[in-house]
Amino acid sequence: MNLLDLLDSAGGAQSLGKISSNLGLDESKTKSLMGALTPALMGAFQKQAKSEDGLSSFTRALQKGNHQQYLENPATMSAPETVADGNNILGHLLGSKDVSRNVAAQAAQSTGIDASLIKQALPFIASLAMGAMSKNSDGGKSLGRSGSAGGLLDSLMGEDFGVDDVLDLARKFF
Repeated sequence: MNLLDLLDSAGGAQSLGKISSNLGLDESKTKSLMGALTPALMGAFQKQAKSEDGLSSFTRALQKGNHQQYLENPATMSAPETVADGNNILGHLLGSKDVSRNVAAQAAQSTGIDASLIKQALPFIASLAMGAMSKNSDGGKSLGRSGSAGGLLDSLMGEDFGVDDVLDLARKFF
C-alpha cells in the first residue's frame, strides 16, 4: 500500500488538499511529492513494525496520539501543533534532522519541487500518514498480524519500500 492509497482509503483527500494549498502546489505536484516520499516514510514505518519495541511504540502512538484529527479536520494541516507532532514523528522514524533533510533533497531531485517546500511539507505529511494509519487500524486496535486477513501491518509488511537503502544512502551524506 503506498501513501496515496493509504490516504485515499482513510479519506485524507481534503487534508492533503490543504497541504497543497498551504504550499502553493497543484494536485499533480502533490501526487508526485507523495510518490517520492512514500519509500522513505512508509519504509520507516515498516521498519518500526518489524521490531518488538518498535511495534509496541508504534501501537502506543496510534492509540494515544489523536492522529485521526488530521483527517477529520483538514484545518489542522496548517496548525503549529501539527508541525510539532510531525517533526516528532519524523524524528522517531528517521532518527535525525539530517536524514530528514536528505530525504527532502532526494524528493526534490526526483520531483523538481524546491527542497525547502518539501522540508515544510514533511511534518504535515508525516502527521497525515499517522492519521491515515490510525484510522485504518481503528486507532491501533486492529493492526493485523501476519496470517490474519487484512490489517494495516499486513499491508505495510506486504511491500518492500526499500527503507534500508534510502536511509543508508541518506546517512552516507552525514
